[in-house]
Amino acid sequence: MSPETGTLFTNPDRNLGMELVRATEAAAIRAVPFIGRGDKNAADGAAVDAMRKFLGTVDFDGVVVIGEGEKDHAPMLYNGEHVGSGTGPSCDIAVDPIDGTSLTAAGRQNALSMIAVADRGSMYDPSAVFYMEKIVTGHEGHGVVDLRKPIGENIRALAKAKKKDVADMVVAVLDRPRHAGLIDEIREAGAGTRLMLDGDVAGGINAAMHGTRIDMCVGTGGTPEGIITACALKALGGLIQGRLLPRDDDERQKAIDAGHDLDRVLEVNDLVTSDNTYFVATGVTDGQLVDGVRKSGPGIRTESIVLRGRSGTVRRVVGEHLAEKWL
Repeated sequence: MSPETGTLFTNPDRNLGMELVRATEAAAIRAVPFIGRGDKNAADGAAVDAMRKFLGTVDFDGVVVIGEGEKDHAPMLYNGEHVGSGTGPSCDIAVDPIDGTSLTAAGRQNALSMIAVADRGSMYDPSAVFYMEKIVTGHEGHGVVDLRKPIGENIRALAKAKKKDVADMVVAVLDRPRHAGLIDEIREAGAGTRLMLDGDVAGGINAAMHGTRIDMCVGTGGTPEGIITACALKALGGLIQGRLLPRDDDERQKAIDAGHDLDRVLEVNDLVTSDNTYFVATGVTDGQLVDGVRKSGPGIRTESIVLRGRSGTVRRVVGEHLAEKWL
C-alpha cells in the first residue's frame, strides 16, 4: 500500500526476483536425475511441474505470454496460464523451465531454467512469428552496430568501440546449417566464433555482460528468446536488434495481418516497453553464465543469476539445499 495515495502498488517490488529464483532452482534440481539420460521430455516435464508449483507461492498475478505450448499439451506452462498467488503486481511472464532440453538429455553444457517478468502488457507480441534475426552486444554497440549492415562491418565497428583488435573478437552463433554462410563471414572478417548447440539467451547475455569472453551474439533464433533476452538487457544496458523472419508465406501473412512491419528493426524498448523487468536463471548443467546443479553428500548446490532492469542490478545467488528435502 502506498502511504501517499493509499492505493495498492501495481509494479513488481524489490523482492520479486528473489522469490522467482526459488522456482528456477526447483526446476533445475528436479531436472538433475534426467541429465545425460536421453529423455528430454521427461526432463522438461519434471522441470515444468516444479516451476509451476513454486510459482504458485509467489505473490504476484502473472500471465504466461511466452510459454511452451497450449493448454492441451500438458505438462507445458501454456500461453495464457495464470501463475502466482493472484495477489500483488500484475505481470507478463515468460518461462522456459529448461532452455536446452536436448543439452540436458545429452549431458551437455549450458542448459538453464529461466523466467523473465515485466509489467502487464509490456512484452512484445510477435503474432506467432517464431524466428527473428538478432544481434546482441554490450553497451558499446549502441549507435555502432546495425543489424542491416554486413556482419564484417559490424565486427570491425564494435572492435573499434571496444578498443580491441578484430582478431580478439569472439562472436557467438547457434551451430545450425542455416548459419553456415554467416559463420564463414565472421571468420573471413578475422574474428573467432563460439558455436552454441543451443541457448542463444545465454549467448546474448554473455555478449552484453562486462568481463565475459563473448563480444557479440548473432544469427537467427527464436523470437520468444529475443524478448526474454531484452528483459535481461534492461539490467545490463546492452544492445539487441531483431527483425521478424517468417518461416513461410502463411506465417508471413499472419504477421502482416497483425500489423507487423517485417522490415522494421526492433530494439530493446520495442521488445519490452517497461524498465521494470526481471530475468532469473538457474544452471541445470554447467555453462558460461552459471554453474549447473551439483550434488555432494547431503547437499545440493545451485547457482543462479538475477537481473533487475529498474535498478540495473546483477545478483548471483548460490543456494545450498539439503538433499533429503527434495526426495
